[in-house]
Amino acid sequence: MLTVHLPDGSQKAFDSPVTCYDVAADIGPGLAKSAIAAEIDGQPADLGKRLPESGSVELRILTKRDAEALGILRHSTAHVMAQAVMRLFDGVQLAFGPTTATGFYYDFALPNPISEEDFPKIEAEMKKIVKQNERFERLEQPRDEAINLCQELGQQFKVEHIETGLADQSHLSFYRQGEFVDLCRGVHIPSTSHIGKAFKLLSVAGAYWKGDASREQLQRLYGTVFFDKKELEEHLHRLEEARKRDHRVLGKQLELFHIDPTVGSGLILWLPKGAILRSTLEEFIRNELRQRGYEGVYTPHIGRVELYETSGHFPYYKESQFAPLCEHDAGGLVEYWMDQLKDGTIDADDEARLLDAARLMGFDGNYEPSASLDERIAALNTWAHAHERYLLKPMNCPHHIMIYKSKPRSYRDLPVRLAEFGTVYRYEQSGELSGMTRVRGFTQDDAHIFCTEEQVANEVRGCIDFTLKVLKSLGMENYRARLGFRDRNSDKYVGSAEQWDRAEAAIEQVAREMNLPGCEPEPGEAAFYGPKIDFVVTDCIGREWQLGTVQLDYNLPSEARFALEYTGADNMPHRPVMIHRAPLGSFERFTAVLIEHFAGAFPLWLAPEQVRVLTVSDKSEEYGRKVEQQLLSADLRAAGDYRGAKLGAKIREAQLELIPYMFVVGEKDRDAGTVTIRDRIDGDLGAMDIAAAISKLQEEIASRKVRQVAEQTIGAEVSDRGAMNEY
Repeated sequence: MLTVHLPDGSQKAFDSPVTCYDVAADIGPGLAKSAIAAEIDGQPADLGKRLPESGSVELRILTKRDAEALGILRHSTAHVMAQAVMRLFDGVQLAFGPTTATGFYYDFALPNPISEEDFPKIEAEMKKIVKQNERFERLEQPRDEAINLCQELGQQFKVEHIETGLADQSHLSFYRQGEFVDLCRGVHIPSTSHIGKAFKLLSVAGAYWKGDASREQLQRLYGTVFFDKKELEEHLHRLEEARKRDHRVLGKQLELFHIDPTVGSGLILWLPKGAILRSTLEEFIRNELRQRGYEGVYTPHIGRVELYETSGHFPYYKESQFAPLCEHDAGGLVEYWMDQLKDGTIDADDEARLLDAARLMGFDGNYEPSASLDERIAALNTWAHAHERYLLKPMNCPHHIMIYKSKPRSYRDLPVRLAEFGTVYRYEQSGELSGMTRVRGFTQDDAHIFCTEEQVANEVRGCIDFTLKVLKSLGMENYRARLGFRDRNSDKYVGSAEQWDRAEAAIEQVAREMNLPGCEPEPGEAAFYGPKIDFVVTDCIGREWQLGTVQLDYNLPSEARFALEYTGADNMPHRPVMIHRAPLGSFERFTAVLIEHFAGAFPLWLAPEQVRVLTVSDKSEEYGRKVEQQLLSADLRAAGDYRGAKLGAKIREAQLELIPYMFVVGEKDRDAGTVTIRDRIDGDLGAMDIAAAISKLQEEIASRKVRQVAEQTIGAEVSDRGAMNEY
């Protein structure tokens, strides 16, 4: 007999085989009709999954009201989209089709490209499939049969993926709806009719097979789906708002930044107006640092590879770093050689050719091709360590650690707070670069705190308070705190389980004591060296951005890493705890978010140009220039428009450039010593004495007042966390 435990605490007993759907039907016809999937002992499952015939299980029936449901719907709709594409186009090769935070996509290889003009007929075919109410049927096959099936279907990407990416799987699962069969882990909705009508194709872009630029070029077709049309319409409205606010477009229009392929993809050129915006943020942060007891430092843009080997950044994140700069001509070849040996992708002939080439370049290592794999890797590593190799720094923390180690420290010195606007470099894939949000060089408002264990709570609390002040000053008060913990089943994390338990408990306790919204632990979101608190901000049109972060680290100071010490009150050596924190994250990403959050209309204290003097006619130009000089002397960022154009045209131009205030001056203003204030938000405010007008602006700047952010009229995006993706 099987006992099924339900979420409300009740139980049901079954003495014959049942599926998840059977249990839902036994509970009631309403639940059976609305059910789309299930969760068995915490694991997602299809509604048709058969339960064990005896024992007990915990079962949760999922409907569209559950957070996981939207991701399952989107996953199934991706399959329907692929089925429609295969019906309409010949020679389609399927790649991957996962869900995303806001929808889904599928990668295809086709003889002829899909364009947006094809979207209506693809959507029409998808509607036919939905109407046909095709059942999603799960098929499981042994490995060899799965390969044969994919070969019969003519799907070579799937064959390759089974042979390589799924090489450790003895059995594979497929899903079939109608004539369409796809290699897939699941989970899926019961049938296509559950999709309804609230779906839409959004865009098409280029992609590569498995993200490798050296492999086949694919087309990535994006779409989205919701449970009802109102949610879809709201989402499409958000997308339209996002297009209007695109920082790449506004950044160009407002002359804030530029990216030039001659300089390099993902490398930002800050134009004069953007530089003013950035320097204003820097000065704000710098003033806060001084008041909070931080000491400023500067560190180089490169460091020896050994430094990052000690920290763990190399080789943990080697794939996302620029290649080492090697002193020896053969250095790059030896790095490649070691990687090939470690990956097992080199045969004896290739190894012999590499050895010959390296010797031509001056390689003189003690290398024996007949030695064991570990001995050969060790020989190459020994040679590499004997020659200087440098990395463009991927993180600032190892450099700050060496500053801490530069002299003996006492418990009386702690906490030591080191801060730097440090530029770091990551080799993001070209297809992942996006304006200022995904770049290859960026500057962090970085700081590292070295403290005793007893000081951890107060220091973390101070970091959180710092971050909240920054967000409040920019009108970003709709946020949640995400606790990034380790995935206990992963081996990517360094340090002992005991250290991790202490660190996770410490940050969770402080976050809850400060009543931060959210505070839900998310396994797998930790840095490799420690848990963290990320501040996820919802902007004015409902999008989430991960900005500030506070990270607790018991590992980099450890004996196995940098062996940091301080002398305690007992005159014995002790190990400090390290805190990594960055209220903004990076200036590039944060500025992109600000541009889109304010749609380029920055608050007065942050605006590159705060006030523009507009003359009514040539007769008031001399007075206008005196007003401009008074504004500049009052440390206001001001400019003047003294052209002979009509006043209305000057006002329209200033409005389009999103200047916060305009001071209009005519002959009457000259004679009275006044200016006529025009506010970008409230319009004409009338005449005011110049000294009073300047004082008004200075008060608004000093308070960092945010007078206007577009109201969020639509709810935040529904999360599809927990959805199952493709293999």
